[in-house]
Amino acid sequence: MNELRGACIIGQSGGPTSVINASAYGVIDTALKSGVITQVLGAENGIKGVLNDRLFDMGLEDPEELALMKYTPSSALGSCRYKIADPDVDDTDYKRILEVFKKHNVRYFFYNGGNDSMDTCNKISKYMQRVGYDCRVIGVPKTIDNDLWGTDHCPGFASAAKYISTSCMEVYHDARVYDTGMICIIEIMGRHAGWLTAASALATEYGAGPDLIYMPETDFDMDQFIADVKRVYEEKGNCMVAVSEGIHYADGSFVSEAKTSATDGFGHAQLGGLEVMLQEIVKDRIPGVKVRGIELSLLQRCAAHLASETDIEESYMAGKAAVENAIAGISDRMVGFERGIVDGKYACKTKLIPLTEVANVEKKIPREWINEAGNGVTHELIDYALPLIQGEPELPKVDSLPRFCKLKKILAK
Repeated sequence: MNELRGACIIGQSGGPTSVINASAYGVIDTALKSGVITQVLGAENGIKGVLNDRLFDMGLEDPEELALMKYTPSSALGSCRYKIADPDVDDTDYKRILEVFKKHNVRYFFYNGGNDSMDTCNKISKYMQRVGYDCRVIGVPKTIDNDLWGTDHCPGFASAAKYISTSCMEVYHDARVYDTGMICIIEIMGRHAGWLTAASALATEYGAGPDLIYMPETDFDMDQFIADVKRVYEEKGNCMVAVSEGIHYADGSFVSEAKTSATDGFGHAQLGGLEVMLQEIVKDRIPGVKVRGIELSLLQRCAAHLASETDIEESYMAGKAAVENAIAGISDRMVGFERGIVDGKYACKTKLIPLTEVANVEKKIPREWINEAGNGVTHELIDYALPLIQGEPELPKVDSLPRFCKLKKILAK
């Protein structure tokens, strides 16, 4: 092995999750113990922290606080939504990144994020190769959307799925306490992939979940939606519906009226408010019925109190594998998960996927896992998701409230 000594940078990017810090801790903990990586730097707000030379010396943190990262939601180092240009069009950012890398002798770069983050990771990796700067680049997956290509599942998805399915079960009971029925519409995150919304079927599997589920993988028809809701309501006296924020009509336009309100740093439509729109339409089209809309919003991605122990441990494993593979001489890859069965039980191991294959490619639910009507899922989806949500972590608490990490965030000189 060609030993490469130097510092590493770990950055977090995109929307946070309840377990993203477990992956960052996997990188930090493994790198600090490596004996090869000379300094572990945490980038403040992702790639922006590199560009601004705002890098925290993670070796100066209290080990006990670092360990609490495994159970702390959101992005402890700070995140960003910043799209770096194609270096052939504008290499300004890349020259600055190289300058900062040389200043701190950075020879390892780990970037923890989703689709767009892997694009950033890929561009930096290719640029460093082009200019001949020896730096090993590894992407660490993260996204509750579960839409990264090449990996069986993504860190963060399972915990969000567990929160969603649990919340649906709780709302299911609340919506049935009165002697009059209710139509309840729950909006769940997912712009182009419906994995999270599909996970609400876990609640239905255990007797207290949505009657109808609509995902972006199939075209949405408003008239058919109203007919579906009316049919279920007339049969049961109640109806619960789960909808992805990104459901769209056959022409590709989002059903949500919020689609034109704003975009994020990557030009993606900022969706939301769909449940309010559908609530009003259902009230108008099915007169006299009580309708309630619920948007889970940020709760589904930061609910560490309902995190999956499996998700936490696999997230740490992804960060650990990134460092170990980089030290072994591997670069230009993203860590992925491979599902297996050991002694009749679910098992997971890591694998490596070329960054070029991952960047900007979305993995959607297989059409055969969605029912023919496009308003529910098959049991394959249940079999896929159920093992991932298992386990209850022993969460650190003080006076019955969560004890999250408190980093000092001392800037590196």
